[in-house]
Amino acid sequence: MRIGIIGTGAMARALGGGWAAAGHEVRFGARRSEGAVELADAVGHGAQGGSIDEAAGFGEAVLLAVPVDALDAVLRSTGLDGRVLIDCTNAFEPDAAAPDGTMNFVLGEDAVAERIAATVPTAHVVKAFNICAAEVWAAQERAFEGSPLSVPVCGDDPDAVRLVAGLAEDLKLRPFPAGGLHRARYLEAASVLTVGLWFAGHDSRAMLPPLAAAFAARD
Repeated sequence: MRIGIIGTGAMARALGGGWAAAGHEVRFGARRSEGAVELADAVGHGAQGGSIDEAAGFGEAVLLAVPVDALDAVLRSTGLDGRVLIDCTNAFEPDAAAPDGTMNFVLGEDAVAERIAATVPTAHVVKAFNICAAEVWAAQERAFEGSPLSVPVCGDDPDAVRLVAGLAEDLKLRPFPAGGLHRARYLEAASVLTVGLWFAGHDSRAMLPPLAAAFAARD
C-alpha cells in the first residue's frame, strides 16, 4: 500500500519506519522537503521524501503526524479529498492547576479528529495510534504481562477503519474497534489522562482489571 506521511517528527519516524519495514511504499512530506528526504534515507526500505503535497498525493492512506496547531494550515492547503486520513494527534497543554513540580496535562481542545473531519469533509478520518508515545511504537516489544499491545481505532467509514486496523496489524499490534469518529474525543481524553499518570510515575495499566474481571451487574 502507498502511505503518505505528513510530518518528520518522532511519530512519523516510528510509524512510517515500521510500515516501510513491513513492505509498504512510504513517502514522507514536510514544508522543508530536505528534512523529509533525510528522514526517508534514515528509515530506508525504499522510503521516499518530498513536499507535503507530494506525500498527500502519493498516499492511499495519509498519516497526519504534525503538531495540532499546524493542522489547519496543512488541511486547508493540501489536497486530501477522498483520502483515508489517520489522525494520531493529541491537543496536550500543561495543566496550570497542577501542583509545583507535577507534570500533568489537559486537552487544548475537546475533539481534534472531529475538527479534521469538518475541515476536510470528503476525507475518511480514522483516529488511531494516539494513546502511546512514538517510542512505544518504535520499540520491538509488543506484549506486556502476557497481553498484546492493542490500538483502539475510531472512524465512521468501515472500509477506512479496516484499512487502518490492517496497518496496525502490520506493526504487530492488535487493533480493536472503539466506535465512530464521535468517540475519538474519548481516546484523546484517555491519552491526556494516562500520559499524565505515566509522567507522574504511576502505572496506568494498574487502574484497569483484565477483561475477565471487568464486568459488574447492572443496577
